[in-house]
Amino acid sequence: MPVKIRLQRHGKKGKPFYWVVAADVRAKRDGKFLEKLGTYNPNTNPATINLDVDGSVKWLQNGAQPTNTARTILSYKGVMMKHHLLAGVRKGAMTEEQAEEKFKAWLEEKEQKIQDKKDGLSKAEAEARAKALEAEKEVSAKRAAAALPEEEVVEEAAEETVEAATEEATAEAPAEEAPATEEAAKEEE
Repeated sequence: MPVKIRLQRHGKKGKPFYWVVAADVRAKRDGKFLEKLGTYNPNTNPATINLDVDGSVKWLQNGAQPTNTARTILSYKGVMMKHHLLAGVRKGAMTEEQAEEKFKAWLEEKEQKIQDKKDGLSKAEAEARAKALEAEKEVSAKRAAAALPEEEVVEEAAEETVEAATEEATAEAPAEEAPATEEAAKEEE
């Protein structure tokens, strides 16, 4: 019975989530499988992959063939590297301790690359936010500058209205004072 290591789709429309499974070639894509080896979530950046490395290596040693996408995922997590190193141990090219040491060194280097990518993404996101904030401040400043002359016009109109009202009040005030002075003059006589 030929076995393939392939992806089995789950999740909802537009948000795929995959299981990495070892399945019979004749089974349907989302049908019966022999063993679930891990999960793959392409919706995150970078993609989230949880994989049983030893179980995957066991299936590869027993002759399972990965699909192209599954091979890429297995390679990303180091399964193909470990399978290659164990083949060297079987041939006598190195000891098992040397193979394990090489694999651990490779894993540490890979983890460092992944962490650098995550840091770069968060840094780029922070820079994008800073640029957006600066652009927003510029737009706000332009709007304030455009609104300022209108406010000055309104303020000038209000000042003119106040001045006109003051002038009218002062013009009316002497007219009112005149009869009072006339009355005061009549009383003195």
